[in-house]
Amino acid sequence: MGAAALSIRDSAAADRARGQYLVEALGACDNCHTPRGSGGYDYAARFSGGSQTFSGNGYAVRGSNISPDKETGVGGWSDEALGAAIVAGVGRDGQLAPVMPSDSYRALTKDDLDAIISFLRAAAPVRTQPAQPPQRHGEWAPHPLPGAEAPFDDAALSNKIKRGLYVASIARCLSCHSGEKDDAPDHVSRLGAGGKIFRTPGGVAVASNISAHQEKGLGAWSSEEIARAITQGVSRNGDPLKPPMSTLAKAHFAKMSTEDLDALVAYLRTIPPKE
Repeated sequence: MGAAALSIRDSAAADRARGQYLVEALGACDNCHTPRGSGGYDYAARFSGGSQTFSGNGYAVRGSNISPDKETGVGGWSDEALGAAIVAGVGRDGQLAPVMPSDSYRALTKDDLDAIISFLRAAAPVRTQPAQPPQRHGEWAPHPLPGAEAPFDDAALSNKIKRGLYVASIARCLSCHSGEKDDAPDHVSRLGAGGKIFRTPGGVAVASNISAHQEKGLGAWSSEEIARAITQGVSRNGDPLKPPMSTLAKAHFAKMSTEDLDALVAYLRTIPPKE
């Protein structure tokens, strides 16, 4: 095999590895698109569609099949169509339901978006029963994280705070931990204030305040305590956090690189204090 062919093969492998990291450690795509069994994700049916039903104003959907199956997954989609679904929330049959967090993925660099697509295409195709396209009905407005409305570039990622913002956007930290207005995160006046309610099989949980407020937020937490909460699902006093944070921490955010984790903590410290 020639040097050029080896270089192409190595580059493709690096792209898939980067895509795997983005899908598993930050995007947590399995959380919506892989079915669960008693022991957690059913990786034998990975990306074939999630178990949970999401509902809101004008929609009730489950995570769709994003495996490379050509008939029931995205195997027949072009890279452009798959990219549009990821970053613009537009499927081949129209606007996707807003539970698809495309707003958060707008920040993806071109290379990172390509890497995600490469990784998804390398997964095993899984055939499932065709599902009704998860389309949105009624009005829809995007709510991207401020500063992450458009694709980042390598220069932005070299800045620690901006890198932290990038990680926070892809991991959807502020989509859960901001106050809400009209069923959407209020990033203008309630950024990081918490309060979003989650009803899970394990009970009801309320998203914490992660602003820099000294009493109600993370202002008095050490960087190590914040990092532990993100990657281990453990609160400052050592108590386990409730799902979905505990689940996401252990299954996904524990895989976050040291560089990204440090940058994320640094960015979170810049969120103005909120009551």
